[in-house]
Formats: sequence, structure tokens, C-alpha cells
Amino acid sequence: MSSAELKEPTIKTPRPEDERVSPLKAVVYGIQHILSMYGGVVAVPLVVGSAAKLPADEMGLIVAAALFVSGLATLLQSLGLPHLGAKLPLVNGTTIGAASTMLAIIAANQSDPHRAMRVIFGAVIVAGVVGFVLAGLFARIRRFFPPVVTGTIIAAMGISLLPVAAGWVMGSDPKAPDYGSLTSLGIALFSLAVVLVCNRIKVLSQISILVGIVAGTLFAAALGRADFSAVNHGSVIAFPKPFYFGAPVFEIGAILSMIIVIIVTLMEVMADLFAVGETIGTEIDDKRVADGLRADMLGAVVAPAFNSFAPTAFAQNVGLVAVTGIKSRFTVAAGAGVLILLGLFPWLGRVVAAIPGPVLGGVGVVLFGTVASSGVKILAKADFENPHNLVIIAVALAMVMFPIGAPHLYNHLPTWLSMILGSGISSAALAAVLLNLLLNGRKGLDK
Repeated sequence: MSSAELKEPTIKTPRPEDERVSPLKAVVYGIQHILSMYGGVVAVPLVVGSAAKLPADEMGLIVAAALFVSGLATLLQSLGLPHLGAKLPLVNGTTIGAASTMLAIIAANQSDPHRAMRVIFGAVIVAGVVGFVLAGLFARIRRFFPPVVTGTIIAAMGISLLPVAAGWVMGSDPKAPDYGSLTSLGIALFSLAVVLVCNRIKVLSQISILVGIVAGTLFAAALGRADFSAVNHGSVIAFPKPFYFGAPVFEIGAILSMIIVIIVTLMEVMADLFAVGETIGTEIDDKRVADGLRADMLGAVVAPAFNSFAPTAFAQNVGLVAVTGIKSRFTVAAGAGVLILLGLFPWLGRVVAAIPGPVLGGVGVVLFGTVASSGVKILAKADFENPHNLVIIAVALAMVMFPIGAPHLYNHLPTWLSMILGSGISSAALAAVLLNLLLNGRKGLDK
């Protein structure tokens, strides 16, 4: 018998993210993903639209557009095309990181809100093109992200998201009589308790977040704190209107500021890619990083055509993957279909929008906290016999806390610098990478 005959065949192990689930399960898990990140998607158009003083119908238009574009971007990221999409269970939504830059553009064009929107869209398009070109470069610098750096960044992501959950519990309007009330806190704690109980029940553990949201909403309704009266106000179906505000306007100042935002966004998306790879136990090589970054940047280039803003990977959904243990990217693709429907059918969007903030805040404790704990899990691989690593972690986590504890700390710095440092994730990432190089040198790469 020849040596060729004796050689055992190579068996290719299927990747966890390629697991197939039934259509029904895919839709249920997909809806759970969308419910957990819906508030983050609509937050950006609501903030920008309010600052631009857009009328209600135009506010509705950019909210629906954000949902529609987020769905398209999620499909591309999860299913992928050649050289586009990491093919991972990542959900994309409009990035809040660009909000401060967009608000500055609006302030400079107060007399003409529509022109302000056109300047924003022009800046997003150019910055997206720049980010697309830089995607390959960012993929090749992954050696600068050993466990002490990657774990710190992912922990910082979770820490920076926790105040979002607290804000949902408190309420959106500080002047409202129920802002930060005991009732709101009680609803949040009830929703959190349901999630925790479901995690102890095997048949419910994988949909614990969805059950928590539904039960919490019913509990809030019983207390008179859920309002669905606006669900039937407005059109049932609405298709996106390309370039509704007019042709994009390209202003050099706005473009430069947005490019800075995109560079920071590339760092954050790369951290998301590493986080979801660590969570599901799959390899994230340079090619997948580049493909994932290119998909997000293509989304930024295309989004303005549909009157929306740059869509990027959402960290809270990485937490959901960790909590439920559902690793299939096809569940996220099903969720993308739901997002597209929400964008085409405003009625469905209004139903989801009626979920009380305290409910989302309660389940957000688990979602966002799980992201932070995933970072701690990665940090367990770091060499803590090396005292430099403790310093790296300490300074980086301090950088993420500064903007949370003192939001105006960097107000007197140049706009581009305050924008970078004001993002807890980006400032923590920069601190971790630079300190690792400074204190550990070449020995700190890939270790």
C-alpha cells in the first residue's frame, strides 16, 4: 500500500459562524438582535434632525433611512461579497461617533438646514472613500493588538456602553416629571431579573434578551409607562427617496473633520471584529479584517444616497452573541431583513420605538456588561508577570472613563483632537497601542 493511500484525508472543520439554523429560529434570533440595538440606530437621526430643526415628516424620513441602510450594511457584513464583508454575526447601525462633527456642521449652516444635511452627506461620502482605501492598511497593523491591547479595548467598549443603558433607564428628557423615577428603575430591574431567570432556564436562555424586552414592556404597560398611541399615526409604507435634500455639498473643513471620525471608526470596527471573533471562537485573519472594514466603509459611501449616515458594527450585539451563544451569521442576516422592513414600513418601526427606555436599560446591563467581560476573558491571556501590562490597562481604562465622568474635559482642545479623545473607545485604543509599544517594545507585539 502506498504512502498516499495511508495518508488520512484532511477534514475541514466548519466555522461556528457558518452554522445553519431553521428559518423560524433565524427570524426570532434576528428580531432579538434588532430589538437590542434599535435605540442606537434611531438615536443618531433623532439627534441630528432635532439639531437641524427638521419638520416631523423629514425626521421620520431620516429615521426610516437609517434603519433601511443599517439593514443593507448588515446583510453585506454578515453574508459578504468578494473582498467585502467579514461574514461574521455583526449588526451594523448608524455610528454615534460622528454626531459631534455633524452637529458642528449644522451649527455652521443654521440658516439653511437642508444645506447642512447636504454638507454632512458630502463629508460622509468622501470620508467613506478614504476609509475604504485605508482598510487594507489597518488590517496589516493587527500585530499591534496583542491580548493586553485587544482585551483592554474590548473591555473599554463595554464600559463606555454602560452609561447608555443608564441613560435609557433615566429617560430622554431631564425635564420630564418621571425622569429617573423609582418606577423607571423598577421597570429596568424587572427586565434585568427576567433576563437573569431566563438564562437559568435552558429552553429560554438563547432568547433571554427578547423575553426580557417583551416581559418588561408588558410590565411597563401595566404600570402605565408604555405608550403605543403613536403607532398608527403616519404612513404604513414609505420607500427611500434618494438625495431627498439635494445633491451633496463638499466642503473641505467638514470633510477633514469627518475623515478623522472615520479613522477613529476604523479602529472601533477592528476592535468589534476581534471581539466577535473571540466570542464565537473563530479566526480573524488580516483578510477578514480588511473585508469587514471595506464593507463598513462602502456602507458609509452609499448611505448618503438614501439620506442616512455612516453605518458601522454595533458592539452591543457582540454582547448579545456572548449572552445567547447563538454564533450563526445567518441569524444576523435575518435581522438585517427585519431592519430593511422597518425602514420600508414605518408602522413596524413605530411599534419597536414604543418599547420603554427603562426596559432597554435593564437588558442593556447584561448586553454591555458582557462585552466588558469578554475583554476581561482576553486579558486573562496577557502576561501579568510583566508590570508594564498593568500600567497599560490602568491608563487605557482611565482614558475611557474620563469622557464619561467629565464630558467637557477636552472642550478647549482643537476640534479634531477633542473628537478623538472624547471617544472613550478610540482614546483607550490609542493609549493601549502606544503604551504597549513604548513600554514593551517589540516584545509586546503579538504577545
